[in-house]
Amino acid sequence: MSNLPSKDLFMPFLSRLPAAYVFGLIFCSCAAAAVTNPPPPIFVLNSLDADISVIDPVSFKQIKRIPTGKEPHHLYLTPDEKSLVVANALGDSLTFLNPANGDVQRVLRGIQDPYHLRFSPDMKWFVTAANRLDMVNLYRWMPADANNPLQLVKRIAAPKTPSHLAIDSKSRTLYVSLQDSDELTAIDLATQATSWKIRVGKMPADIFLAPDDKHILVALTGESQVEVYELSGAGPAKLVKRLNTGKGAHSFRAWGDQRHVLVSNRSGNTISKIDLNSFAVVDEFPGPNGPDDMEMLGDGRTLLVTSRWAGKLTQIDTQTRKVVRQVKVGKSPHGVWTLDHMPRQ
Repeated sequence: MSNLPSKDLFMPFLSRLPAAYVFGLIFCSCAAAAVTNPPPPIFVLNSLDADISVIDPVSFKQIKRIPTGKEPHHLYLTPDEKSLVVANALGDSLTFLNPANGDVQRVLRGIQDPYHLRFSPDMKWFVTAANRLDMVNLYRWMPADANNPLQLVKRIAAPKTPSHLAIDSKSRTLYVSLQDSDELTAIDLATQATSWKIRVGKMPADIFLAPDDKHILVALTGESQVEVYELSGAGPAKLVKRLNTGKGAHSFRAWGDQRHVLVSNRSGNTISKIDLNSFAVVDEFPGPNGPDDMEMLGDGRTLLVTSRWAGKLTQIDTQTRKVVRQVKVGKSPHGVWTLDHMPRQ
């Protein structure tokens, strides 16, 4: 039994205190909790500086840099949100960080040319797109093996220039955009065999699976459109719509309500909001200086985007549709992630 006095003993005492004094006690208690549990940092990957900028979300200032391997291009928060994984393409390595504080958890070497990366939702598969080597690498995730948690299962030829990856919600099918052959391909994870390959528009980059796994969106960096494909059974995807978004459509980020998705138009300096029911552009936001990857904060209102050509992280208020502030980071900032985020779907 606890030796602490019952709260009932304190209530008569508190009721006799001035209201302002009681409020002060509560405020100090909340302030102390805030100091003890600060909001999680924002991480920005700087591809040409081979490091990560750690941004304080309150002051919106860079507080430190974390070295990575050579030429990191993408970073990815694991489905269990315990690690932030950085793909160091020219460094042939992966850097695992604690997303709560930025501490390096481990570095895995001998991972050939990891450009883009994805865990399957069930975390049984880990996949990398080896952009320069024209192949996709499938690994089994074995976290119990501290020395070799990634066990290579198969290298699959993926000409030409595999760019971005997506895996369905059931962890069965891997989709890959092939940037320099203008194609989209599907791979069965159970058999590691290619299911189909189709032609798409120019320079496909990021791909986004609708929450129901029935449609996949392809951002065309070589054009000003997003293509929408229907997925049904084992047959090839079928084009159902082309949306005009903005020049250099490049990267997706779910709004977080399972109904909308954002796409950054890197050459058009805009960000388009797409309705996943009507497949129509329903809103547009500014995206200064070559908008690339995005993060939607947990308030459902604040959008972060890396301004790649300016070396900055940009904060946008999606209600006023205005840029709120920017902070200088490293050269060619690419990915941005934080634990304080809206759902990825």
